[in-house]
Amino acid sequence: MDSTRSLRRVLWMAVVGFALLGAVLSQANTAKEPQQNVPRDALGAASPEYQQKALAKLMPERDVSKITEVFDPVIRNAFIPKDNDLTAKRVELGKKLYFDKRLSADGTVSCATCHDVTRGFTDQLAVSKGIDGQLGKRNAPTTLNSILLQTLFWDGRSPTLDNQAKQPILNPVEMGMADENAAMKAIRGDPEYQKMFREAYGRDMNYEDLGRAIGAFERTLVFMDSPFRRFLAGDDRAISAEAQAGFELYNGKARCAACHPMSPSNPLGTDNRFHNVGVSARHQDFEALGRRAVKLLKEDSSEQKLDELAVGTDLSELGRFMVTRNRVDMGSFRTPLILNVGITPPYMHDGSLMTLWDVIDHYNKGGEANPFLDGGIEPLALTEEEINQLVAFLFTLTDVRFADENQRQFNRQQAAAKKNRPIRDEAIANRQVIPFEKRVMGTKATKK
Repeated sequence: MDSTRSLRRVLWMAVVGFALLGAVLSQANTAKEPQQNVPRDALGAASPEYQQKALAKLMPERDVSKITEVFDPVIRNAFIPKDNDLTAKRVELGKKLYFDKRLSADGTVSCATCHDVTRGFTDQLAVSKGIDGQLGKRNAPTTLNSILLQTLFWDGRSPTLDNQAKQPILNPVEMGMADENAAMKAIRGDPEYQKMFREAYGRDMNYEDLGRAIGAFERTLVFMDSPFRRFLAGDDRAISAEAQAGFELYNGKARCAACHPMSPSNPLGTDNRFHNVGVSARHQDFEALGRRAVKLLKEDSSEQKLDELAVGTDLSELGRFMVTRNRVDMGSFRTPLILNVGITPPYMHDGSLMTLWDVIDHYNKGGEANPFLDGGIEPLALTEEEINQLVAFLFTLTDVRFADENQRQFNRQQAAAKKNRPIRDEAIANRQVIPFEKRVMGTKATKK
């Protein structure tokens, strides 16, 4: 039995190709400040000063060109634009811009407002808050490990981090700058910025380089040193027996690896594809939304208009369809990366699932039936014990530098699941009733 387990682990290591970094290992458990002692602004984000101090503890100063040496150099270079290689000057400029609230129309929002260092580089809200207290329609994904993402935003409407970084600044719901000139005007008079832009890119300040700098900084946010990774490297005690059982489920009965694979070329746990998993289907008429979207985008198909519709209107629920306008993409969203998932609640594109127990329950019943549901989504027949094992495994995917926050989130989510978790639909989960059949029957009952 032990030899079989060892062989399985060796084979998995060969497939996944994880390589631990000694420098990263030495940085474990550096985020210890309790959340209640964090100074926060009116939108709930930690102050920029506090976040930068927290970041310095998580990532001590080092050669930024080697920040991503955890990846194969060929893979790393493929995801860094030729016109924006990582340099210390570019990363430093990007970091300053990332925390600068002057880039919002009312001076209250920065990139770090929705991608808070103290909250797993998200805001841990269902949907994000913007200027004037406005709420968007989507959950803020983490900026951790975003270097290897092939497309950005939940609908994949941006091809690179550099391009993505420019959009929220101009979005009327998020940072609200009228245009690129307004954004640059807010910081152009700053002598420090003038110097930093010239040193980073060899030219005067401009909006394209602003996006490049933020993208360069975000590419350094590599946090992959998880207990699970140490387990794969041979540490039998790195994760519990319960989590090890969850790992078996992840690759087998629970079918998580179908959309969240891990491999040498993509160790993040995402297939970088788009799926309708039946979240939007709870309350949306895809056909009606699709007709509205096609009409509006026919009138104005610009990148900025698409961004406005995706973030600020109910058309957000169409997901990838907004980009491709293909019927098969209705209600489809990009598979999020699975690393550090324990510290980035709530979940799904709309933040509608509060805990990882809720997430597994959703998949266990086969999502919500709808005409565009991904063919791979079906009931899983997981028992309560198996759900707990799977959740235990998912919490081992968090970088050890966030160990305290990971434990806090586990305790919080477990308590919430025990108190507020909806009753599990055993009939659907165990395939005693077909989900679509139950939905049709419910509709007929309502009509009667």
